[in-house]
Amino acid sequence: MTNNKVHTHFDFAKLTERERYKILIGTVIPRPIALVTTVNKAGRPNAGPFSFFNVLTHDPAIVAIGVENYSDMRFKDTARNIRETGEFTVHICDDALVAQMEICAIKFGPEVDELDEAGLDTVPGNMVRSPRILAAPAALECRRHTTLQVGPAREIILGEVVGVYVRSDAVNPANLHIDQQMMDAVGRMGGHTYTRTRDQFDVKTQTPEEWDMRTSVDRGRRKG
Repeated sequence: MTNNKVHTHFDFAKLTERERYKILIGTVIPRPIALVTTVNKAGRPNAGPFSFFNVLTHDPAIVAIGVENYSDMRFKDTARNIRETGEFTVHICDDALVAQMEICAIKFGPEVDELDEAGLDTVPGNMVRSPRILAAPAALECRRHTTLQVGPAREIILGEVVGVYVRSDAVNPANLHIDQQMMDAVGRMGGHTYTRTRDQFDVKTQTPEEWDMRTSVDRGRRKG
């Protein structure tokens, strides 16, 4: 099969920081959203969403969050709180939670409780001190594993997942199957655009034996 579509190449060394950002958020899609809760040393809660986020490995269970701090080198509340306490909770954002998640994205001062502004009910964490948002379909309680400083105002926080809450109607405890439709997660696209995950399809990776059998059958049909 020949692909004749034309592509445009971008040399990142010749682009500004903003231009690189636009290309990345427009191509690496959809991105899962981490609605992260933390507390500071005094116990004051904070919440903020991050779309530079994903799970990296299951053994150990590690998630990564890309945090852009302030240009004057001050830490955002999330980054500072994780440095102070070593703990945070990642909430998976579903369609019903989008409006409240966006309120948590507003650049409030550290004295403002985003959870209260968004009207989000929480309970204390189980294995970490950060609060758990009850409306979220899943919550991953994490302890800081490593912080990677990748730029003057940018860092990647690796967290080890020590416990997970999943909505009971979305998980089968017997076989650990999680109902993706019940999770109803959303993803971040470019600009201000989000996407839902309700349009799903399955593709099973074949074994080498299955592939050999398929290709031999195809060759036999072409010869016939």
